Amino acid sequence: MKVTKIISLIALAFYLNSCDTVDNADISGEWLIKKDEIFDGGPGKDGIPSVDNPQFTNVNDASYLLDDDLVIGIKIGGTIKVYPHPILDWHEIVNDDISGQKTAITYCPLTGSAIAWKRQGVVSNSEFGVSGLLFNSNLIPYDRGSNSNWSQMKLLCVNGSLIGNEIETSKIIETTYKTWREMYPTSKLLSTNTGFGRQYGVYPYGGYKTNDDLIFPVSNEDNRLQKKERVLGLIVGRQTMAFVINSFSTEISIENVSFGGDEFVVIGSSGKNFAAAYKRKLDDGTTLEFTITQGELPLVMMDNEGTKWNIFGEAIEGPRAGESLQQAKAFIAYWFAWAAFYPNSLIAQ
Repeated sequence: MKVTKIISLIALAFYLNSCDTVDNADISGEWLIKKDEIFDGGPGKDGIPSVDNPQFTNVNDASYLLDDDLVIGIKIGGTIKVYPHPILDWHEIVNDDISGQKTAITYCPLTGSAIAWKRQGVVSNSEFGVSGLLFNSNLIPYDRGSNSNWSQMKLLCVNGSLIGNEIETSKIIETTYKTWREMYPTSKLLSTNTGFGRQYGVYPYGGYKTNDDLIFPVSNEDNRLQKKERVLGLIVGRQTMAFVINSFSTEISIENVSFGGDEFVVIGSSGKNFAAAYKRKLDDGTTLEFTITQGELPLVMMDNEGTKWNIFGEAIEGPRAGESLQQAKAFIAYWFAWAAFYPNSLIAQ
């Protein structure tokens, strides 16, 4: 069976800029997603090249970035790095090593979804690449060790020898370049020295971020929100809930949430453009209640025992200093994509 192929002007532009040969897409074998809903994006396998030898510079050394450009920040051990959307728009995957943890920063510009994948474990430290295939407009990475295909927003291997395996993720914060610099002014920023010639100051998708147009079909449409509304989606078993980032207050706001039989704290700010969710039930059985800490970024909240926690869910000051909250199974995406992958999702009010 051949993949339905759509060649858009955008995909053609990627193809023309690519230094790799376009492959004939092959979706033979078993898949956990419907084959007739898999589309060939155009550039072919590795036609959108991952960054496999990332270089870094000081976080302030990026004249091409605007204050409101989105970036993806990660903190592992004592290492803090940040990856700008304007680079990821052109590469989608960065294979990195952060304090000894092999990580793939995955970002799909068509669905607005950023997730950090651990490259240890089931994929045996393998790098990830861009397969060129899409499901519900979303990136399908492949791991170069087994050549298996993974659905980014399902967090699942959907084809190949690793089929059925889930991927482990790391905590990330997606926010504006300005907010990130305020929080972590000494962090390291992914350099435009990627080894590829791209116009990193130019968004390659025209008005896509702000209009209602889709380039590829999706399996479910839900008009309760605008298609490109950014939401933090929370997954608990078979239940899902979406938190609209623009519904948070301009400053930081916090919700202590009970959902799907578990307890979460959800933090966000429409003004600073971030949202994150953590489990508030600790390993010792304690369930914490959180309140806002304003004006102390990256500290964002205090618990009912008097401990202050940062935006990564790490206890910084107080009785539980040194502890960390477990991350929730959650990530940010455009509403149309979240609704396609997780139909009938609740929307937090």
